[in-house]
Amino acid sequence: MSRSVLVTGGGRGIGLAVARAFADAGDKVAVTYRTSPPPDGLFGVRCDVTDQRSVDRAYDEVTAQHGPVQVLVSNAGITRDNLFLGMEPEDFDAVLDTNFGGGVRVTRRALLDMASARWGRVILIGSAAGMMGSAGVSNYAAAKSAMIGFARSLAHEVATRRVTVNVVAPGLIETDLVADLGDRRRAEILAATPIGRPGRPEEVAGIVRFLAGDEASYITGAVIPVSGGYGMGH
Repeated sequence: MSRSVLVTGGGRGIGLAVARAFADAGDKVAVTYRTSPPPDGLFGVRCDVTDQRSVDRAYDEVTAQHGPVQVLVSNAGITRDNLFLGMEPEDFDAVLDTNFGGGVRVTRRALLDMASARWGRVILIGSAAGMMGSAGVSNYAAAKSAMIGFARSLAHEVATRRVTVNVVAPGLIETDLVADLGDRRRAEILAATPIGRPGRPEEVAGIVRFLAGDEASYITGAVIPVSGGYGMGH
């Protein structure tokens, strides 16, 4: 059965791989974007996840096109890395408001329809950094860590409505988001990654699709690392 799927930040990287995976499986997929045009073959809606009114408008467009969202993948995010004492307060706040606050806003809107329909899948894209922390990413790590507590609390609240809420926590994945990662830091992460290589967006997408399926109906409140072993045990 074709489902209505929304992927925020689905224009590139992990989000695009996730959107393509659902589309290839026959689902009706919408992706959000802010400035760049949406990818060919996918229904795109302009959305600023830091603005609830923008989120609500995007949902209205998706519902009109594909029906109420049944699977939400909250992936939209930004980075503004720096050591905490050198980080501008607005850069700290912007990352929290986009990466965590944005996830809260899109999830709030999605759960209204999912709870009514008594079925839904919410999958939040976290990060190994949210469990381990790392120098220079206190804003990003804080946002991703908050996402875990948020997801696990929601898992308690909506389980009786047959809605699951899970977090996928990638490690070093080859995307534009890590293009500016310095060689030294990249080498440090790979040295701590037992598999010894970066991941591919498609490897994350496969886990996301699994969590959205009936096979994962007994999984909720989970944090699933897709990290090549980086940060295992956290």
